[in-house]
Amino acid sequence: MTTQHIGGVGGPPCSAERDRRAWVAPLIATVLLGLLGPLAAILGGLSAMATDSCGPDDCSPALTTSLSWIYTILFFGGWVSFAALVTAWVLPWNRRWRALRLWSAVAMPVPPLAVLFLVFTLPAP
Repeated sequence: MTTQHIGGVGGPPCSAERDRRAWVAPLIATVLLGLLGPLAAILGGLSAMATDSCGPDDCSPALTTSLSWIYTILFFGGWVSFAALVTAWVLPWNRRWRALRLWSAVAMPVPPLAVLFLVFTLPAP
């Protein structure tokens, strides 16, 4: 009785192949962070001036809630964006890590975009 061995398809596994375009997603994320990060920080910092007409105690709850969200996202979102950007650059440049690298690069601009959205939609005092 003979044992029949069934082999797989020849060639290197997909995970060992080097991804030639691995630098594209992190580069786009870096450029976006360079543009959106300072803009979100400046406009988010200046959003406190929305309380100038009503004072900090007499403003609407919607405005104070939006401002607290802006400052929370500015603080914690900065760390999230930085971690996502570093992850996108540091992951190995193999095809196996392409999806995680892409999702990390896509997740990077979410906090600055959320701050800008909240700043541009601030409710009336």
